[in-house]
Amino acid sequence: MLEKLSWLVLRRSRTVLVVSVLLALAGGAASVTLFDKLTAGGLADPGAESGRAAAALDAAGQGPPNLTLVVSAPRGVDDPAAVAAGTALSQRLDAEPDVSNVTSYWTAGRPPQLRGHDGGKALIGATVHGDETTVNKILDELVPRYEGSRDGLDVRVGGSAMFWKETTEISQADGAKGEAIAFPLTMIVLVIVFGALVAALVPLSVAFVTMLVGLGVLWLVASATDLSVFAVSVVTLLGLGLAIDYGLLMINRYREELARGRDTDDAIRATMATAGRTVLFSAITIVLVLAGLVLIPLPAVRSMGYGAMITAMLSAAGSITVLPALLKVLGPRIERGRVLRRRRPAAAADTESGFWHRLATFVMRRPVPVATLVIAVLLLLGAPFLGIRLGMPDERSMPESSQARQVTTLIRENFDGAEMNALQVVAPDADTTSADVGGYATRLSQLPNVGRVDTVSGSYVKGALAVPPGPPHQRFAIGDGLYLSVVPATAEPDDALHLVDDVRAAPAPFPVLVGGTAAVSVDTTDVLVERLPYVLLLVTVTMVVLLFLLTGSVLLPFLALLLSALSLTATFGALVWIFQDGHLSGLFGGFTVTGTIASTIPVMLFALSYGLAMDYQVFMLSRIREEYERTGSGTTAVAVGLERIGRMVTAAAVVISIVFLAFTVSGITYVKAYGIGLPLAVLMDATLIRGALLPALMRLGGRATWWAPAPLRRLHGRFGLREVATPAPTTHPDKDIVAEAV
Repeated sequence: MLEKLSWLVLRRSRTVLVVSVLLALAGGAASVTLFDKLTAGGLADPGAESGRAAAALDAAGQGPPNLTLVVSAPRGVDDPAAVAAGTALSQRLDAEPDVSNVTSYWTAGRPPQLRGHDGGKALIGATVHGDETTVNKILDELVPRYEGSRDGLDVRVGGSAMFWKETTEISQADGAKGEAIAFPLTMIVLVIVFGALVAALVPLSVAFVTMLVGLGVLWLVASATDLSVFAVSVVTLLGLGLAIDYGLLMINRYREELARGRDTDDAIRATMATAGRTVLFSAITIVLVLAGLVLIPLPAVRSMGYGAMITAMLSAAGSITVLPALLKVLGPRIERGRVLRRRRPAAAADTESGFWHRLATFVMRRPVPVATLVIAVLLLLGAPFLGIRLGMPDERSMPESSQARQVTTLIRENFDGAEMNALQVVAPDADTTSADVGGYATRLSQLPNVGRVDTVSGSYVKGALAVPPGPPHQRFAIGDGLYLSVVPATAEPDDALHLVDDVRAAPAPFPVLVGGTAAVSVDTTDVLVERLPYVLLLVTVTMVVLLFLLTGSVLLPFLALLLSALSLTATFGALVWIFQDGHLSGLFGGFTVTGTIASTIPVMLFALSYGLAMDYQVFMLSRIREEYERTGSGTTAVAVGLERIGRMVTAAAVVISIVFLAFTVSGITYVKAYGIGLPLAVLMDATLIRGALLPALMRLGGRATWWAPAPLRRLHGRFGLREVATPAPTTHPDKDIVAEAV
């Protein structure tokens, strides 16, 4: 396949470039309206009990409150003028289309829980209906009409709807900011690596095309199914990193082939047959690793998985089409704009004098102490992971400038914040006139940490009817059923989480679904823990098969899995130490420490980091395998293979780390965690794993490292991947454009 593709690219290089530019322009044009198609949130499982409860309430027009107005009155909320203005404001909000379930201090009988401690503030709660995209559009029109000074009252708008709206807006702005930082820094690194401006622009151009085409593909996917806003950051930043990584590998091999005496066309064919196969194989590896995310029924996680898989394949496609077409068109002009002196070509260089060769040789002479020391360091760095506490992101994950965060903080400081953590117990088929309703509400109000239970039959406190049924209680009737609001006794999030289990365990006279913010958090964590073993099984099986096809070894695939797992252990330990325990928070732009890690972070980091770690393992093992087949010596293969590919993999790790560090400019804490976790995993793999542990363990394995039983050897001989190019000519017909090794 790659031979035919090489022929096509060489014969139609300018056509390939024109088509790629047109596709990029189409993708860029589509991206203008992409954010209108994306959804915020997506961290809840629609099929979980909390998701079904929310769907039942929304279908009945009584969805959980997602809009909160904090109203301040200079003379107090009970002043007659404030009462009149607050009542009118509440009625006007209730009359808005797509808004229902309005609960106001002034229209609900002035309950104390909706009145601030100082008497100068009151709350109005409401439900805005629709999916995240629809709600965002409604808020764009609604918020300006209510926020600010209104009839002597000062109004501030918050709630979960505002939280997710701002998440979308901040993610969009942070993505642009991150790209603005990543592009110039990446360009500087590429210039250092290649020594010439034109050569540095080649992989960057491929990355730019990949990103724009990827955004266009996302536009198509978002037109057919729900897609989270987080997918955009994955496509832009991962696209930039992967395309450049693949470009570095391809151009490095191209220069080696030129140094062996090939002309431009021959060098491109050889590069496609060797590095091109590795790039394609690497992309397939990443796709299969990230396919495990599709098993997680959280829209945001699936969206990021889709985005990453699309990006990996587009990056590989660009590297085996656009990049060789650029090489063909540029020819010797790729060396223009030289800012650093030429190095000797790799083919002519003495590999034994190279840094990676010397390091690998040093390690393989002392494999036991080196392996022991590195494993001990990695396990020590990973120790904090044993104390990980999972949770859901709340307003504290947003920057302090966030309006949703400011309003929620205002509520926590001035009101009984337990109202925000209320659980909704939905009984779709319960009879609203049944005596069982009151009995069930009475029992729920006696549970530990329950402050109040509201339903159609009244409000209950500590096993007794506290407020008889009245107009405010009519909203608890939904269709042919009803729901109950269970308000915790405290505002502590942990108390609300424990209350979910207590309410679900309590006997009910009719089928119920327990929903609410705390229930979503519990269900999200549960589904991640439940599905993680399946993700791990899928990753393990596919990686063993793929790495066997790459190496022909039975042991090496398991060794690669072990090494990647060790690097992730240290990464996760660092994340807990920084983001859960709060160490070094000021170094990363400052963030609020909540004592938990967002539940989705470990799963997403595992998939992305593991995929990238295996990406570099593919780069290294394919080159080591090539040297092993050439020399027959395991130690020589490791030393020479690492020397041949070491500098490129180091440069790739630096580039992709710079790209991911752009995530740290985000004001959203759990996005910062990706910006720290991904570079940590990549750099750990590029230093301790590649430079020390891999050579040490391969030396300890000896010839057994490459062993496989006869049937599997025959299988690998037929279907295995090999980087084998045709022999290079003995003359140098293209001496003027022979490039140095980097």
